[in-house]
Amino acid sequence: MSAMQTSAAEAGPARPAPQYPIESVDRALRLLRMFSATRELRLSDARDALGVGQSTAHRLMAMLVHHGFVDQDPVSRVYRAGPALVEIGLSVVNQMDLRAVARPVLQWLSETTGETVHLGSLEGGQVRFLDVIESDRALRVSGRVGRTLPAHATSLGKAMLAHLPDDQIAQRYPDDVLGQVTTKTMTSRSALLAEIERIRRRGYALNAGESEDGVSSIGCAVARPDGPLLGGLSVAAPTARMTKAQRDEHAVALVEGCRRLAEKLG
Repeated sequence: MSAMQTSAAEAGPARPAPQYPIESVDRALRLLRMFSATRELRLSDARDALGVGQSTAHRLMAMLVHHGFVDQDPVSRVYRAGPALVEIGLSVVNQMDLRAVARPVLQWLSETTGETVHLGSLEGGQVRFLDVIESDRALRVSGRVGRTLPAHATSLGKAMLAHLPDDQIAQRYPDDVLGQVTTKTMTSRSALLAEIERIRRRGYALNAGESEDGVSSIGCAVARPDGPLLGGLSVAAPTARMTKAQRDEHAVALVEGCRRLAEKLG
């Protein structure tokens, strides 16, 4: 048994085998579990681990790619976990009380900035707002818990998109034309990709009236170093109050908040 197989087999307690196993399903699930032990997988790795021929391994991988569970790098031809697999994992994390884990960090971020702070997750090309602590100021940004918005129109969504590999972004945005939420929303994929490069260099995303007139925000992805995307945090305020000095100050707190949450999710 290879090291990858051993790792997958030891990922959880032994369970009884089903009475009528379906071999193709078993092989596909074993392939998916291999990504818990490695970031990249070559076709030869899959073939050897499963003990099947090259063509069988290729057909299995092709089906996983088709459903978005696996992506293949067009240059190196290696396979990586795809958006569907990442989203399922994130959904499970959310159900395991992500909000409860994040709440102390949200509270700290709210007290530090004095503004409305959100916790969110990425679902395809949408950002879902999972939790909020609203500012106690009279003029404030209201919470969006339960709502979804186009990721490219929010700082939270753009920050999470920036954490993804380019091929996963391309899958989420196959067309160059993007939906418009306000007159300030970027409406082309090329503009989004250019913005994502700036976000990667800066470490956080900005939004000024792109999802709601008069509202500005800063967003940051929550992720372990070189690990999968776990979610994101944002700080939102009325545009009139989000001066450059204030924005820079909030950004420092936001990046620290994301680091703390990633550490908690460890």
